[in-house]
Amino acid sequence: MTEAPDQLRTERLLLRRLREEDFAEFAAVQGDPATNRFNRKPQTPERVAELHRMFLEDWAREGIGYWAVCLAETGELLGYGGVRKTEIDDRPSLNLAYRFRPSAWGKGYAPEMARAAVDLAARAYPELPVSVVTHFDNLPSIRVAEKLGFVLAGTTEYGGQGPSALYRDPAHCRGSGVGISGATTPTS
Repeated sequence: MTEAPDQLRTERLLLRRLREEDFAEFAAVQGDPATNRFNRKPQTPERVAELHRMFLEDWAREGIGYWAVCLAETGELLGYGGVRKTEIDDRPSLNLAYRFRPSAWGKGYAPEMARAAVDLAARAYPELPVSVVTHFDNLPSIRVAEKLGFVLAGTTEYGGQGPSALYRDPAHCRGSGVGISGATTPTS
């Protein structure tokens, strides 16, 4: 894989590599209790700093990672998202994630960013499934996954968040032992 471009432009968004100088805004988004409503892992200042460092290292090591998502027209930083290489259930995968400031919610920015990330992933790593791991009650995240055409492929314990829903691109569900027939739904 060649490195992902330093930035991509969608209809309304500028998606650019996360930078060291983004830390204060990253911490504001990551540490906001509203953006962590479905997060079971506390977002302490130490955890936020660790995530920022880890996401910067992803770009340096893999040439792909989570973007800073900005409004193209103004440059305002709206949040973070994209794909990063990881393992989910002991399988190489690309984790698709998105976290936006509450002021950016409900405007279609997450699906717009996510489509660009999935398109890049398909070109850069066609062999790897793109996965969305979310809590069964995180309806906004589930709606984004479904808008992308992802299907519920089961449950996972990824990221120390406890049992979570695993959504995958349907192209990577066929023939992989994962699919609609293996999907589960929450019992509580």
